[in-house]
Amino acid sequence: MAGKQLGLAVVGCGRVGRMRSRIAKDFPGIGWIGLTDMNEELGKKLKDDIKADYFTTDYHELIARPEVDAVIIATSTWHHVEPTLAAVERGLKLFIEKPLATDARESARVLEAIEKAGIDAVVGYTQRFRRRFLAAKERAETGQLGEVTAAVTRAFMNQMGPMNEIRLTQDRRHLTPMVVSGTHSLDMSLWLMAQNPVSVIARAGDKVMREHGVKDATFGIFEMENGAIWSMNICWALPKQWPGASYGLQIGIVGTDGALDIEDMHRDVVLASKFSQGKAYRPAGRENEIERNVDFLTSYPPGDMYGGELWGPLREETNSWYQHIYSGKKTPHASAAEGHRNLVLTMAMDLAAKTGKEVKLPIDPDELMAGLED
Repeated sequence: MAGKQLGLAVVGCGRVGRMRSRIAKDFPGIGWIGLTDMNEELGKKLKDDIKADYFTTDYHELIARPEVDAVIIATSTWHHVEPTLAAVERGLKLFIEKPLATDARESARVLEAIEKAGIDAVVGYTQRFRRRFLAAKERAETGQLGEVTAAVTRAFMNQMGPMNEIRLTQDRRHLTPMVVSGTHSLDMSLWLMAQNPVSVIARAGDKVMREHGVKDATFGIFEMENGAIWSMNICWALPKQWPGASYGLQIGIVGTDGALDIEDMHRDVVLASKFSQGKAYRPAGRENEIERNVDFLTSYPPGDMYGGELWGPLREETNSWYQHIYSGKKTPHASAAEGHRNLVLTMAMDLAAKTGKEVKLPIDPDELMAGLED
């Protein structure tokens, strides 16, 4: 498709849709941009800001436009399925923010449709595009760890992330630390280990976030196909004043020929100031919810602002996808199959925590959801 300027449809004009749309505006291979959002005011403002070619509140109408060659699904977490299937039906290239769905059965249905139609589809796991993780992946991929024997993953988040998700829905059954946020550190760990789990045991707690209908933390241990053990933990209930904008992540992997230790806690660039520090999540009505005067700089996963533009992994990820759909260049993006796998594994951790029993893997989506909904 190289040589032809592409038409891009962005479904969802919120925070992430806005960031990816602004990057599209400057990509020379994209010649037409259409937007859709149920919030007409939000969508029209983005249209004006980037001088997009088209806006509608009906995603069906946008995806059906003849100008469209590729689609970004950037709606709220639980609204990905239908617009994704509409794009699949038209045979369009796809960038889907994680997850494919919040129900493992729906996720399997989406994956089946994508694979049956032969769609070029990727899932948004932005941290794959950070320099430290790419460097680690190169060493792991070239065999410098040998066979993995043990691994530990620990992720800490302040409460602003889950509170941003909670405000958008009353159905919080599957808004868990693992499904919504732990999926990123799970994806990164599996990407580096290149192993598949065969079972998981887990526990969860809800002392802090119980009043909001969600868990505080989930801790689990996976057994891998080669017998390796992997501890996978996330807590997203740290105080809102915690200086990290989002993730503080540690990954340790031990192999027969080497070991990899990644400290991604963002404590290497700390700013303390009499001025209040900006917050990563600033939804309407909550702009002044907390006061923070200390900030772990570079801790916001998409990147950082300079000169009115976003710089960092989300920019790299987005431009890499635009380059991929324009010229076919290979990229480190997560596949739709990996996105589905990640959802199933995070939900399997939730099921193991709920039942207190070991969950064997792989698990059928119907069996998984029956256990979670029982």
